[in-house]
Amino acid sequence: MLINCQRHGQQTAAIVCRHHIQIHDRAVGFIENSDDADDLQAWCDDCERMFVQEGGKTDDFRVFNDFAVVCVACYGDLRTRHQRAPGEA
Repeated sequence: MLINCQRHGQQTAAIVCRHHIQIHDRAVGFIENSDDADDLQAWCDDCERMFVQEGGKTDDFRVFNDFAVVCVACYGDLRTRHQRAPGEA
């Protein structure tokens, strides 16, 4: 699926949790949820904890995650901003 990004023009779509978009002052973690390079999906550490606690993608999890569609270039930028080094809390 293609989207028209205001920054990067027409690009392939990717999915991130809303926390990646809204939080700018700290890294929130970046957990990729697909091994398929053409299916880019990620959420933050808090979403991962909620997913495990809920036992999957429940309605409460979906509300908490509040996913956003971004372009692949923005996805890469968000990965760089929010990815933590191994062992970093």
